[in-house]
Amino acid sequence: MKLRVIVVLGILFLVSQVNAQEKLVLKNQKEKISYSIGLNIGRNLESEMKKQSIDIDPNIIARGIQDALSGANPLLSNDEIQETMVALQKEMTEKQKQRGDAFLSENKKKEGVKTLPSGLQYMVIKAGTGKKPKLNDTVTVNYRGTLIDGTEFDSSFRRGQPVAFPVSGVIPGWTEALPLMEEGAKWQLFIPSKLAYGERGAGGLIGPNATLIFEVELLSVQENKQEKKQENKK
Repeated sequence: MKLRVIVVLGILFLVSQVNAQEKLVLKNQKEKISYSIGLNIGRNLESEMKKQSIDIDPNIIARGIQDALSGANPLLSNDEIQETMVALQKEMTEKQKQRGDAFLSENKKKEGVKTLPSGLQYMVIKAGTGKKPKLNDTVTVNYRGTLIDGTEFDSSFRRGQPVAFPVSGVIPGWTEALPLMEEGAKWQLFIPSKLAYGERGAGGLIGPNATLIFEVELLSVQENKQEKKQENKK
């Protein structure tokens, strides 16, 4: 969860403390729009807080917001704040890994799911009949990527445009899985964080230590021309 989420939560709580006892009547379109935006933010925050399992005190958050807005002397030094936020980030990263490990531990028990020695898991949705790519080949695929909670972070299916890239030019989980697939195959990949973006994450929805799920359809394989030429000389 990004720091701005915590800030917004504090602001919302502060506003709620001021107006908690007031019966609000929405008198015009501006107020209706404002309320609708606030309600949506609140609902999203509630979901995010539950997902992240971060233990916070809303009253203290409200105090921090008040001190910042009023220019009061902060209760913590800048160094202490930095240390605290680094510790929070570390805690969130560790919890993310724990959630991913727990998910994979249960997922491998499901029918049809196969686990490779690296920890990569996959399930064949549709078998292929074409050739298998090599590491130096280029593949054209359709794919959909989600987090373990089902949040979609990318999809060529949604864009309506397949993507081409070298087998060796993607995250390790993909590089390991693609040579096992045949043209026309559709697999679901369950990729532990160490075979995805690791402790650094990829920004956006893909945070540190995120376990990723991909639905991958291998449309075609373009063989490496130089490698193929050398094979033909043999």
